[in-house]
Amino acid sequence: MDTQLPPLFRRGPSPLARLVFFTLLSLLLFVTDARFKYLETFRLSLSVLIYPLQKLATAPSLILNRASEFFATHAHLTDENAKLNQQNQLNAAQLQRLQALEEENNQLRRLLKAREGYQGSAALAEILYSGRDLFSRRIVIDKGREDGIRPGQAVVDSVGVIGQVTRAYPFVSEVTLVTDKDQTVPVQVLRNGLRAVVFGAGEPSGLELRYMPVNVDIQTGDELITSGIDGTYPYGLPVAVVSKIERNAAYAFARIFCTPSAGVNQHRQVLVLTSPTRNPENVIAEPSSKTQAKTKKAKRGN
Repeated sequence: MDTQLPPLFRRGPSPLARLVFFTLLSLLLFVTDARFKYLETFRLSLSVLIYPLQKLATAPSLILNRASEFFATHAHLTDENAKLNQQNQLNAAQLQRLQALEEENNQLRRLLKAREGYQGSAALAEILYSGRDLFSRRIVIDKGREDGIRPGQAVVDSVGVIGQVTRAYPFVSEVTLVTDKDQTVPVQVLRNGLRAVVFGAGEPSGLELRYMPVNVDIQTGDELITSGIDGTYPYGLPVAVVSKIERNAAYAFARIFCTPSAGVNQHRQVLVLTSPTRNPENVIAEPSSKTQAKTKKAKRGN
């Protein structure tokens, strides 16, 4: 009876033998794969099987990278959006200033062109501010007596009459607009030459022809120009356009409303006509004291 115990570990080929075997097997597989490409299909199949494991192994790092990129991109986009909004506001403000300057330049060109058409000299002035009285239509310009401005001079823009200088100080002047309730302008209807007087209505854009008969030959749309008979406004300056006529047989006069031709409440630059209007001497004058005395003596003698 054999009482020998089995060995604790079974021993196979020696390590050297295994090394030689696997080395030769590797060389054989290298040569076979290089020569005949037998292992290409096996390698492709193995890569398909291993691909999910590769994706699963790289998923944590990929998710971490995507998350860091998301937060970094979000912060960058937020910062860039804030900068773009700020730049947009600055560009909008600059665009508005550019448009205002462009319109001002256009107005100055129109004034310079209109200045060439006026006979005599004209001073370019800028409106500083409006009058403080809410019930009057007055403005203050940046030209005064030092610049040759005197009370009574006409103020116009590139279209027509704005008003009249009523007070002149050394460096500024006060201009009463044609829409002021105390302002009157002698006018003439361009269509038929009818003379009249236009009165300010006290409204920002209101004028009125008063004391005109009901059957007067005036139509809606008629243009009114300065008649030049007052010695203040030169002849032919546009003043207003007839906008509405109310005729009622129960009243002796018609109500004729007009709209100013010029930009009474627009722009910042105006022209002051500094050359006085030269009219012939007024031969219809008040009788002198000597003439009055002779008239009284003649009456007493009779």
